[in-house]
Amino acid sequence: MEFMGAERNESPQSEDMIETDTMVRHETASIVTEEHTPAAGLRPKKIASKRGRPSLKEIDINADLVQIPPDEILFQKQYYSIGQVAKWFRVNQSLVRYWETEFDILEPRKNRKGDRFFRPVDVKNLLLIYDLLRRRKFTLEGAKDYLKNAKKAEENFGMIQSLEKIKAFFLELKATL
Repeated sequence: MEFMGAERNESPQSEDMIETDTMVRHETASIVTEEHTPAAGLRPKKIASKRGRPSLKEIDINADLVQIPPDEILFQKQYYSIGQVAKWFRVNQSLVRYWETEFDILEPRKNRKGDRFFRPVDVKNLLLIYDLLRRRKFTLEGAKDYLKNAKKAEENFGMIQSLEKIKAFFLELKATL
């Protein structure tokens, strides 16, 4: 053991390497501390976590970003997977499964493996549920009661959707003028 230590101290190359290594460590440590120390009175930005439940502000922003294809394209296929439906609504698959258990109007087909396949009618019903819960801020119980009591809920929702398309068209027309 003494032999290795003595050899290390005697070689001039190893001392230079140790000095350069410690200098590099000190420089990188000062760079790291300079980047992470907040300026006078400023707080460092908090990194948003992608875990957990989204905030109400994020839900409001994403409520208008639903990307369901038009009816002509939607009704071309008989079934859609739960993953594809969840991507359209920008929600987790578990939330779609939860809504399926809570609302009777959602009845996706299941294969022997247990995979859920949504018909276009189920996607439209899911859009109605999404609209009630996310855009109009109904509670689960309130949305259930609304769907149960309002027989023309789907018809009203269809009219609202067509009016929103017309509104989007006029806004686009206004932007081009």
